[in-house]
Order: sequence, then structure tokens, then C-alpha cells
Amino acid sequence: MTGTERDTAAGSHALLEISDLTVAYGGHTVIDGLSWRVGGAGALVSAVLGPSGCGKSTLLRAVAGLEQPTRGVVRFGGEDLAGVEVHRRDFGVVFQDGQLFGGRSVASNIGYGLRIRRWSRRRTAQRVTELLDVVGLPGYEKRSVDTLSGGQAQRVALARALAPHPRLLLLDEPLAALDRRLRDELAVEISEIVRAAGVPTVVVTHDHAEAATMADEIAVMRDGAMVQVATPSFLWRRPVDEWTAQFLGVTTVIDAQLRAGVADTVLGQIALDLPDGSHRLGLRPESVAVAKASPDGPDADADTNSATVVLVAELPAGPRVRIETAVGEIDAVADEPVAIGDRVRIRLVPERVAVIG
Repeated sequence: MTGTERDTAAGSHALLEISDLTVAYGGHTVIDGLSWRVGGAGALVSAVLGPSGCGKSTLLRAVAGLEQPTRGVVRFGGEDLAGVEVHRRDFGVVFQDGQLFGGRSVASNIGYGLRIRRWSRRRTAQRVTELLDVVGLPGYEKRSVDTLSGGQAQRVALARALAPHPRLLLLDEPLAALDRRLRDELAVEISEIVRAAGVPTVVVTHDHAEAATMADEIAVMRDGAMVQVATPSFLWRRPVDEWTAQFLGVTTVIDAQLRAGVADTVLGQIALDLPDGSHRLGLRPESVAVAKASPDGPDADADTNSATVVLVAELPAGPRVRIETAVGEIDAVADEPVAIGDRVRIRLVPERVAVIG
């Protein structure tokens, strides 16, 4: 965890503590000396966010006991989990495909872990009914899981993981196989469900919106190591380096020289609450707003705040444009209708600009 303020309270009261964790397959190191603390006050749900192949799922499997570390320690509640069998960790796990038992009923799937723990039939049935209400599938007890939609199947997988009252819930890309609309809906629903259950949760995802919707705290992972850990709002505003900024949606990076709260950039000035000196700014499309240049305004060809529209995309949220500027083509949003070839004025939006480092 480098180069970032952690504006959450995970601190010394973390439930899950990972120290110097390394996982390797043959000569290939997937996780390299990773340390991370999870589950402090105010951080019930933590997300591991990173690109495919960075080691996110391997990390989750190591916590669950499904992968053996080459080196390092995983503790939960202060207990070293080395040698603790998977089923004795009391962790619930939901994978991308749900891994339901085909040919069985919904009730049979949800009650699986309870039968292993020798719950009575009556108590198991009560818990199944309770959880089906929680996940929005009342009356589905007798339905075959083979007849469920993708979203319904993931709700059943979540109910199965929650059934034995786990100490920790681990979600490995639980929505990746679903379409965008359903993913957005279920991200909200799952967040509400795990918060209502009060179960500390770690969710692995490569989707920024999913992480922000579900998590109190996000850990950005790259090449088997944690790059930055912060709340979503801090992460978007203050990415620790350019790679993290670009992974989080920054499309253009520019230099800024700040003095007395005003930063001079190649795209014009912007007011920022930062110390005087040099800074690197990250721009997303929504960081840059444009409007038609006034014909009576300054000489457009000599004006750093001026650009030419080269592409217009009409989106539900408003026009998204690509403009030719002093730093090349960048994406922006339009304050008013514009057309290809129009000269426009650039306005940097302070609250939507990321400060890198």
C-alpha cells in the first residue's frame, strides 16, 4: 500500500490480515510479497480491483484456503490460517459461474452447507426460506437450478454462501457473466444483502462501477501486488501513479504549475486546492467541458483554451466529443450542441480532475 492516504479505518482492527503473501506455480509468481489489511470499522465490504491476470482470483483462493501460499501469512481475527482446512475457516465463497449443483432444487443447493454441519431438516428449511426472502426469490425452494436465469442463479449462490452464517464472504467476479443492465442491478442488490447480513465481504472485480457500487474500500492490484488502497471517492480523485490513473479511466495526463491556488496547464488555468509547485493532472472525458467559441473572442489559433471538434457522439447523458488540442486529441463533454469542425472553448472542471501522486 504505497503513496496514498487511507481515508478509511481499517487500521489495527482489521479482521483479515495478509502479510508478505507469495503464490507461485512452478517458476511463475502470481502474487509477490503482498500485504493487505481488510475489514476495519467503516469498511464492511472491500473490493480488489485490477485487470485480468493480475492475481485477484488467486488472492481470494489463497484466503479461502484453495491455494497454498509459497510464503507469507494469512490471519483472520488474529488467527493464523496456515493448516486450517477450507471448511473449517467458515468462509463463504461465490464464484463467477455460481457453481451450483445441477439437477438439484434451489433448496437443496442453499441447504448444502447446513446439511454438512448437521442442521436439522426443520432448521435447514427455515434458513432456506429466510434466505430466499433476503435474495428476492421467495417460493423458489422446489425450482430446479437448471431452470434459473443467470441473475437468479447468482442470487441462489449468494444465499448458499450466506446460509451457514460465514465469518467472511468472498465473491470472485460474481457478476462477470451477466449483461450490463443485470450487473448494475445485482451490484446494488448484493451490496444491500451483505450489509443487511452484516457479513464482512471481499469482492474481486475488474469493473470500476461494480467496485464503487459495492465497496466501502477499494484495493487496486497490479502484477501480484497492491498498488493503492482507499475509499472510492479518494481513489478517483488521487490515484497514486499514472498507471493507476489510466486504469481508473484517465485518458489524458498533463503537467500543471500551481501558484496561489491556480494551476497553469497547456489547456488553460484551473483552480485547485493544492500546494504551490509542479503537479500531474489526470483528465477523464467528464473532466473537460467544451462550448462553442465566440467569434468575437480571442484569436482561436493562439488560444490554449481553444480546440477543434473532430468527432461527436450523441449519448443519453449528453454529447461526448473528441477535440484536437495542443496535446493531441482528447475526449470531452459538450455544454451545448456542437458539430464536427466547430471551434470550441475548453473548460477544465476542478472537481472532476484527478491529481496524480
